[in-house]
Amino acid sequence: MARILGYIAASLDGLISAENDNLDWLFEYDGMDLGEHDYRSFLNGIRTVVMGRGTYDFIARDPSPWAYDGKRTLVVTSRPIEAPKGPLEIRSDIDALIAELRALDDGDVWMLGGGKLQMAFLERGALDEIEIYIIPEMLGGGDPLFPLTGFRASPTLISAKAIDRGCVRLHYRFETAV
Repeated sequence: MARILGYIAASLDGLISAENDNLDWLFEYDGMDLGEHDYRSFLNGIRTVVMGRGTYDFIARDPSPWAYDGKRTLVVTSRPIEAPKGPLEIRSDIDALIAELRALDDGDVWMLGGGKLQMAFLERGALDEIEIYIIPEMLGGGDPLFPLTGFRASPTLISAKAIDRGCVRLHYRFETAV
């Protein structure tokens, strides 16, 4: 059974993007030494990437080449994607998607991007672990790491580690995951 994982950065005030989906604050930390927790190492252990439509649209606007070649890529949306940037599949039913992902046995699943889809998975007990990289920046406005939906959980801390440039890596396990 595949593990469903989160790997995401957030500002010190709990935001994943500044106003207007701006990530310039985060790009200032490109090249940061994450040691054994490096993004490339994480991505090598991933077979399937799942993202919401907003995250896909953000990635599709970037002129960089498609970063997920060789990965099964699923976009959760109810709208068709004309001329997709990379090879991908569309899903609209989150419950059916979770069952599909849980049946995979060829590698882990990464919940890429925003907190809305991650929250939908959390609410269904379907996010196993999350790594959150707290970046020492205060944005003052933007999109929260997790939208406030009334969902409550008490994840187990696996590790906390100070890393390069004043950043902190938090790694949690959700016991309610099925």
